[in-house]
Amino acid sequence: MTYIENIFVCVAAPLVITALCMGKKYLSFFVFMLEGMGVCLLSAYVNTFVAALYQTNAFHATVEIAPVVEEVMKLLPLMFYLFVFEPKPDEIKNAVLTLAAGFATFENICYLIEGGAENLDYLLIRGLGAGAMHIVCGAIIGYGLAYVWNRQWLKIAGTLGLLGASIAFHGTYNLLISYGSWVQHIAYVLPIATVMIGVLFDKLFMPRLKKEYR
Repeated sequence: MTYIENIFVCVAAPLVITALCMGKKYLSFFVFMLEGMGVCLLSAYVNTFVAALYQTNAFHATVEIAPVVEEVMKLLPLMFYLFVFEPKPDEIKNAVLTLAAGFATFENICYLIEGGAENLDYLLIRGLGAGAMHIVCGAIIGYGLAYVWNRQWLKIAGTLGLLGASIAFHGTYNLLISYGSWVQHIAYVLPIATVMIGVLFDKLFMPRLKKEYR
């Protein structure tokens, strides 16, 4: 039996020590990385509870329950950060992307321990795909909130819309993964391609747009 809590402690302990040694400048990075890992751990409990409550099978739990639970759980600490600290747009983006990276990292660690490490090629592709998926969902929330949060008329509706978009992307990925066969490969490529397109857009077109709207 795998004790996921023990794994969390072993992975989080070095990060906590490093955060204490590196000082305030890098503290936010480690805080959100640890929050992402903690949210992943809590999401596992909530997913299991909800699946048992509705007596659903593994396929429906993966496709219908997990995307909603995980994206809502990732949003909660970010909402606390926004309300309490009132960060700047760039700080919002960095926070949510770091949180998403922490979530994806711990999820991959748990998958590696439960599924074994015999097939390196598959684990690499799976790790990149799942990691990119969480980063894309984080980017949807982070970049979107950086725009809507300072607009009172758009704050509530915009946040819910962004949450819905991230759940839809997450659910699509899980559906393709659960289907298996050659469709599974599309699931791995989709978030990686989305990240690459997003990075290219941010590097090539965003500077031009900012200059035009100044």
